[in-house]
Amino acid sequence: MKIHKEGRKILFFTLLGLLIANLVLYYFNSNLLVNRIFTGASVIVFLLILQFFRSPYRNLLLHEDLVIAPADGKVVVIEDVEEPEYFQGMRKQISIFMSPINVHITRNPVSGVVKYFKYHPGNYLVAWHPKSSTKNERTTTVVESLAGPEVLFRQIAGAMARRIVWYVTEGDEVNQGEEFGFIKFGSRVDIFVPLDTEVRVQLGQKTKGGQTVIAQLKTTV
Repeated sequence: MKIHKEGRKILFFTLLGLLIANLVLYYFNSNLLVNRIFTGASVIVFLLILQFFRSPYRNLLLHEDLVIAPADGKVVVIEDVEEPEYFQGMRKQISIFMSPINVHITRNPVSGVVKYFKYHPGNYLVAWHPKSSTKNERTTTVVESLAGPEVLFRQIAGAMARRIVWYVTEGDEVNQGEEFGFIKFGSRVDIFVPLDTEVRVQLGQKTKGGQTVIAQLKTTV
């Protein structure tokens, strides 16, 4: 188990701040019970933040016509919807909700070439809100997969997530399962695939990024 690079600075300053707070409290407060309770609470806070940034080893599942889960979490949406930003037409949407206890790394669901990328500033509605996909801070990435179809995936910030990080730009060649970004403190990832795509997950199913098969594309190449 490693600590993700996005968390190292946050963890350092959190640890430093908690140490200083405890030293100040022990210096000025003679109530041993209060001091111990505060120390215990400090440890719990640090461990909670630490687990947000864990980066476990993954034995990645790779196949050009399979769509692999881009994140750990739970499938909360499977439906046919209008995708207005890029496709401007009907697509099948699969959404994965990332809770605060999930790994927050986001991974490429397919291999291919990035045909479109855009960052959208926005609000911080709760991730399960119907308008979070279009109103919240988010990124949109479209990859022309090796199987042929284009796959759109979107990082969406939520009520707790206050920063989205991405590592891709238009024209990049990306590999299935590799990190394309990080959502600090969780939220949601939406995936949009052609309507004839075979969905391989069910509502409520838990996923592991880079390992769980969520759909199978119709090969066009």
